[in-house]
Amino acid sequence: MKEENTQQGKAYERVITYIKSEILKGDLKRGEKLPPERELAERLGVGRNSVREALRTLSLMGFISSTQGAGNFVSCDIEKNLAESVQMMMLLGATDYRQVSELRQGLESQAVLLASERINPAQLSELEDIVWQLRDEDDLERSTILDKRLHYLIGEAAGNPFIMVILRAMSETIDDFISHMRGQMMKDEVYRKQLQDSHQGIALALQDHNGAEAVRMMREHFQVVDNAMVDLF
Repeated sequence: MKEENTQQGKAYERVITYIKSEILKGDLKRGEKLPPERELAERLGVGRNSVREALRTLSLMGFISSTQGAGNFVSCDIEKNLAESVQMMMLLGATDYRQVSELRQGLESQAVLLASERINPAQLSELEDIVWQLRDEDDLERSTILDKRLHYLIGEAAGNPFIMVILRAMSETIDDFISHMRGQMMKDEVYRKQLQDSHQGIALALQDHNGAEAVRMMREHFQVVDNAMVDLF
């Protein structure tokens, strides 16, 4: 039985290697349908169970997606896999909110630097509107949505899809914590004003296409959050 399991393990790895090689050669492209399970099994000389195991593994990795009744397709949904990995790391104590916040600071500092060069007029207009809405918004749920949109907008303006993948993956992990912390900061007039001022500073720097100032204000924003994390929790 152990030898049989070992053979099946090698077989499913052979399927994964084959699919990866087809993608690398350009014979399989994003959005294209994979051959049926039976065809893959016959082509590679493995059992259909090994094919299913390989497809299941590739799906968890975000490299393929399955549609009921339609088959398996090449995809690139690494965001789901990354989000689940971060969540598992937090559950197992391998990381914490502060470390995730430090990573976000580095990522968003680079994002705002790129955005200072690439942001378009429509994005600038939306950013300014969000900042002004945040100044007058007392509803926690609404302000949390606006705050999240502000950061995503900067990520989008950076013009780097990989930045957005990581931002969204981390966001799924820490949304609840951010919402709770923002609620506490809104009750504290000092922190509320500091948060508003940093948002305003980021928007003004982006309007001026001043990368250095945009980065400084983004770091100031995260410093406010870090200080609140210590004082309020």
